[in-house]
Amino acid sequence: MSGPGAPDDERAARVFLGRVIEPGDEVAGRWVRETGAPGAVRQLLRGADEDVPAGVSERRWAGMRARAGAADPARDLALAAAAGLRFVCPGDTEWPGTLDDLGDARPLGLWVRGSPHLRMWALRSVAVVGARACTEYGAHMATALAAGLAERGWVVVSGGAYGVDGAAHRGALGAGGATVAVLACGVDRPYPRGHTGLINRIAEQGLVVGELPPGEHPTPSRFVLRNRVIAALTRGTVVVEAAHRSGSLVTARAARRLGRHTMGVPGPATSALSAGVHELLRGEAVLVTDAAEVVELVGDMGELAPERRGPVLPRDLLDAAARRVLAALPGRRAAPADEVARGAQTTEDDAVARLYELRALGYVERLGDGWKLTRQALLSVRPGPRQP
Repeated sequence: MSGPGAPDDERAARVFLGRVIEPGDEVAGRWVRETGAPGAVRQLLRGADEDVPAGVSERRWAGMRARAGAADPARDLALAAAAGLRFVCPGDTEWPGTLDDLGDARPLGLWVRGSPHLRMWALRSVAVVGARACTEYGAHMATALAAGLAERGWVVVSGGAYGVDGAAHRGALGAGGATVAVLACGVDRPYPRGHTGLINRIAEQGLVVGELPPGEHPTPSRFVLRNRVIAALTRGTVVVEAAHRSGSLVTARAARRLGRHTMGVPGPATSALSAGVHELLRGEAVLVTDAAEVVELVGDMGELAPERRGPVLPRDLLDAAARRVLAALPGRRAAPADEVARGAQTTEDDAVARLYELRALGYVERLGDGWKLTRQALLSVRPGPRQP
């Protein structure tokens, strides 16, 4: 199975090493970078004492050689082709260059299920991650954020897990948009099993990717290391609900180290599930509440969120001079024009002109020689405590 860009021997060597090296192993990554993937495979197969890479103990080297004895890249590529998978690696036109920011922790390659072009999708993508045992609020916010991002042409990336991840994927799919699930296992083995239907739907409408070979199972460490791929693929990471020890905080911290935007959706101050998000927000993360605010950060110049303000009140339609006169009227009694003028810091003639204007609008009424606020003004213009 050859693809444009990477030579067949390079591709086969990286598939081989995927059976030997665990994701995120920087020591092994440096070794592969220095010797080249085919050279690393040759060293493993020779197994001579002088071939042990720097930083690798003899015991570990023995374990790597044992794994190498069971590796069969031709078989893996044949299984992948039969399952509709492809292997994308550095040198391919589909390889996302953003993953190179991981340095020696960069994946050897990614197994991809789905037809869209991975690199093109990664260029305009945002990660939405959070608690597995999320609240109804967390699920709602993740769904709304993902749907809003999808409607704006952004790809939503998450980990396919229960809770916030699943809500984000469903939000993007429900909006008819694009989403990518990054798994901590072989992409031919959907995990968690309860999300088999969801992950299959993602593969039909979007992409399912992972760095582990076909048939590989997830482990706790693989979940943690998978998060660096989510962070590196995307322009920014949004965390929706996360306790202090949440794995989604690993994604956010990785994003920050990589120079990506890090964002958080606030929750109740009393919620333990939002404590980790709030800690992020006290640091360098940016508070966001909807898709428009996310796009303002990660998007191109000029993609600004709308200005937020409260509802327009009748007094907002008055000019500044009329508002000053209105504010100068006492709340419970009539006042003569000269008193109103002093309160509004204007002349008596100007105050009288404004008072007649306000009377025409229904805000004040004439009472003998004075002026008094109407009931309409008291209800809609002065929401605070009434003046004596």
